[in-house]
Amino acid sequence: MGDKKPMRIMGLDIGSRTIGVAISDESGMIAQGLKTIKRSSMEEDLKEISLIIAQFKIEKIVVGLPINMDGTIGKQAEMVFQWIKKVKEKISLPVETWDERLSTVEASKVLLEADLSRKKRKGVIDKLAAVLILQGYLHQSRKQNDASFLST
Repeated sequence: MGDKKPMRIMGLDIGSRTIGVAISDESGMIAQGLKTIKRSSMEEDLKEISLIIAQFKIEKIVVGLPINMDGTIGKQAEMVFQWIKKVKEKISLPVETWDERLSTVEASKVLLEADLSRKKRKGVIDKLAAVLILQGYLHQSRKQNDASFLST
């Protein structure tokens, strides 16, 4: 049970204008920011995501789900669910969601502490949010794998 093979996972932070992209390392332990896609059309977005999937041999996609602070599903989360539905029609990889409630807030805090200018923060915040989404997912998966390994 404890010898699950690592896989490369893509983390996405879906916004109305951009998509932050992060990928895990080959061991599936560390998330790294890859890029920010400027959204144009669903077709173009999927084309770019498909190229990344092929280039890095991605086996799973984790999409940040912007749940409201009170735990309810709002307009942004509905938009993400619709986006995921379209992705699943075109890309045959497992897609999971990850509660991203604080990822953009955390990303802003990290960038402010790094003393980046507003313009530079704007350019990397989505990519950093994708890293935080993916790193949270990887950390939780590792904890669950460790727990299942210990209980066998």
